[in-house]
Amino acid sequence: MKHRIVIAVLAAILVCASEASAGQESCPRTAAHVPDRRAAAAAAQEVVYQVFVRSMRDSNGDGKGDLLGLIDSLDYMQSLGVTSLLLTPLYPSHFYHNYFAYRFDGVDPDFGSMADFRRLVAALHARGMKIYLDQEVQYTESTHPWVTTPPGLLDEPTSDDILWDDSAHTRLSSGPFGLRTVRSFGNPPLTLDTVNLKSPVVQGYFHDFFLSWLDLDRRDDFTHGVDGFRIDHMMDDLDGKGVLTHLFAHFWRPLFARLREADPQVRLIAEQADWGYGRDFLTRGGADQVFAFPLHAAIRSFDRDQIAAAIRATAAATPPGKGQLLFVENHDVDRIASDPGITPEKLRTAAALNLLLAGTPLIYYGQELGMRGREWHQFQTDELGIGVREAFRWRADDQAPMEANWYRGGEIYWTQRYNRGHDGVSVQEEDGDPVSLLNFYRRLLRLRHAHPALHAGSQRILASASPLLVIERAAGHEKLWLVANMGSRPAHFALPPAAAAGATDLLGRAMVSGGAIALAPYQSALVATP
Repeated sequence: MKHRIVIAVLAAILVCASEASAGQESCPRTAAHVPDRRAAAAAAQEVVYQVFVRSMRDSNGDGKGDLLGLIDSLDYMQSLGVTSLLLTPLYPSHFYHNYFAYRFDGVDPDFGSMADFRRLVAALHARGMKIYLDQEVQYTESTHPWVTTPPGLLDEPTSDDILWDDSAHTRLSSGPFGLRTVRSFGNPPLTLDTVNLKSPVVQGYFHDFFLSWLDLDRRDDFTHGVDGFRIDHMMDDLDGKGVLTHLFAHFWRPLFARLREADPQVRLIAEQADWGYGRDFLTRGGADQVFAFPLHAAIRSFDRDQIAAAIRATAAATPPGKGQLLFVENHDVDRIASDPGITPEKLRTAAALNLLLAGTPLIYYGQELGMRGREWHQFQTDELGIGVREAFRWRADDQAPMEANWYRGGEIYWTQRYNRGHDGVSVQEEDGDPVSLLNFYRRLLRLRHAHPALHAGSQRILASASPLLVIERAAGHEKLWLVANMGSRPAHFALPPAAAAGATDLLGRAMVSGGAIALAPYQSALVATP
């Protein structure tokens, strides 16, 4: 109990525990974080690979992806061109996705041990790569020690760690989206609870918790820990309940300030719960980066005007020194390869926009292979997302030992799975094919890393006739044009006379002749001029 008291005292010093009055901050403001433009530029040079850990690679034959499997995957990831890994949560959980912990410290035994995690971090850093951990600390499941304190024992030190709906602490508050009991893959139904983020003890605990991942050996040496965090479901008023309010000022900003004080290079990424442009999360929330949700939806619409509008609005919402993560799919949405009307050409153009626009690109594991997947809407919770979290396809044989088929069984998410053996969508089947989607991603990333205009340059949308989307990327004397035909018929883009001579498509696919680029339906080109 002594350590909890010490933590509470420290928390009281670090953050103010009093309630905020309506529209007023009753706590002193934390020192403003001044965005570092050099750090933002470095982030723009990153390419992040989001891994659903349980599905990536099995190293021990139990059918579950694990940390040692990730180490075995690094050669592949680096050859793809990614520089950073973003892992879904690692803490112990009875949920297959690990977003609701039954304890926050440590690593889920399904994934390995803390020693395995240290090996992974060391292997990444030895390659010059970074690692970010996804964290959702706002909720627990009902076997967490903070929840199992007998109701009504107000003198117990854990009584304020969890949110209650009554002052007598007899009714626990629900979890996210009003959920209480949730059907769970492989387990009986589980109960969710909300953590009381206004408790000084909780705040102190999480300050220490996050710092422990930055400094794994507790030696004030941050070179051996993680490089940052993704904050899942970040909100200022948690779930709109009107109870855990002003969390930007009273929880997140003090936490971020403590992390930056310890490690000025830490990167803090907010998943804005409203899936908007994220300006409030970058300013009042204090995050370094948010996810470009509106641009993601626009790219998948293949509507020129919608994409152009989203590019402009995303730039306007991003203050200097802050950033956006660009993506076309993730673990919470259907895979783009399963979109209605999708074609191989559309997949390539979506990839070009994902990887060549201004911002930090994020690739969801298997996206580069064209893995398919949709949510199973006959399941209301938990199992709904299995269809977009299937095993990464290493081999043509989807039953090969390294395949992480943890969802194997009699349910439809196995019997009707989206990705199957010898379907052409695997590393083994695409690796040696020069025109495969995998090798197109590799080409895009080689170009991005080689050309400052693509990873550090300015960006502007050029006027063009519909359905052509033309985007200029420039840095110094280098100027490149990303041209995409967003129509269902062939189109031509006429180059300015000064740029026509010697123009080439760096993607090596579009015809450039007579001062014009001929584009097939939904085809894209990256035009360079001498």
